[in-house]
Amino acid sequence: MNSIRLFSYSFVAMLLMLPVSGWAEGVVVINQANTGWLLTATALVLFMTLPGLALFYGGLVRTKNVLSIFMQCFAITCVVSLLWLIYGYTLAFGDGGAWNGLIGGLDKGMLLGIAPDTLKGDVPETVFSMFQLTFAIITPALVVGGFAERMRFSAVLWFTVLWLTLVYLPLCHWVWGGGWLAGMGFMDFAGGSVVHINAGVAALVAALMLGKRKGFPTSMMPPHNMTMVFTGAGMLWVGWFGFNAGSALGANGSAGMTMLATHMGAAAGSVAWMIVEWIRHGKASVLGIVTGMVAGLGTVTPASGYIGPLGGLIIGGIAGVLCYFSTQLVKRKLQIDDSLDVSPVHGVGGVLGTILTGVFASSSLGGVGYPEGVTMASQVWVQCVGAVATLLWSGVLTVIILKAIDLFVGLRVSKDEETEGLDLVLHDERGYNID
Repeated sequence: MNSIRLFSYSFVAMLLMLPVSGWAEGVVVINQANTGWLLTATALVLFMTLPGLALFYGGLVRTKNVLSIFMQCFAITCVVSLLWLIYGYTLAFGDGGAWNGLIGGLDKGMLLGIAPDTLKGDVPETVFSMFQLTFAIITPALVVGGFAERMRFSAVLWFTVLWLTLVYLPLCHWVWGGGWLAGMGFMDFAGGSVVHINAGVAALVAALMLGKRKGFPTSMMPPHNMTMVFTGAGMLWVGWFGFNAGSALGANGSAGMTMLATHMGAAAGSVAWMIVEWIRHGKASVLGIVTGMVAGLGTVTPASGYIGPLGGLIIGGIAGVLCYFSTQLVKRKLQIDDSLDVSPVHGVGGVLGTILTGVFASSSLGGVGYPEGVTMASQVWVQCVGAVATLLWSGVLTVIILKAIDLFVGLRVSKDEETEGLDLVLHDERGYNID
């Protein structure tokens, strides 16, 4: 009798330890493992901007402009966060009704109606919203590299507000919010189009519209602190695991494979860039190997959740070579002063990765495969449509936004102010107080 009673108590105790969804069919409850991973990934992606990207970009500019980069990255983080709360999240991920293919609705403005127990899938919607916010932060922060060392701080703030609202949010909705590109079956796991093509095109437009820095390309403008660049690059690599693997929205096999493919892309991009630079110039540089890493990571991003490690290796290797020559073309041949190489690295890499996603998603190449009825050719076509739509949307609207800002505020500091440096002119501070 005691044995039966002991067995009964043990059985009840085991039932109580099971997830609620295991014995309440149809009731979706929070998955603590997935939530824990997404919270971690959110912190990692924010870590990419502050301090990762700030250090990376800050080290690349001249001494007199390092604080201006820090200030821009920090201010963008704050401004985008506030806009995300007010209307950003709802326009990107809300239900747009009849307009849902183009933009979300205002049903989630100010995040009203989203409680601690409101779920997005099996994670709290608060966590999902915060995770997506970190992507909205880093994208305009990447654009900073296109106009570094010459744009007014007030213009940077206005650009952030307008560009996030008119460019980023609609595009995010098209791809991740259930918009028209998502309806076509467009594959962008973690931001090849939404983040990298988008930022790359905007940076190129900004570089062309603001014009060259004083002295470019005849005067040498080397990075002022390669130690800072290296430190920021390392933070970006680590943070990118949250960027890509976090986009699986769960602590599962997809996240693990995504992390592995991402890492291989970074390593292959670094080695490929290093080898090309070594062959052409006789030496391998720290700047080259870390830029190759960024190229590999940016290029593998849209494919990362759809491919295997072999796909990551090949995509990263191609990115290291192609982005290297793209940088040479933009800076040396075309003499476009995209100060920190955003367009040839993120833009070109984003386009390349977006298209190659359609190839390496094939199960025969170690990918997840295509939906029923979809072939490699048809998927590559959809990828091309998404890439071109992003190029046009970002390019045209960025031109309009910058022209409007130049008309009402002014885009560029004066030549004398540029010579003195943005740290003192705009912020009345120095990055280094050295007598």
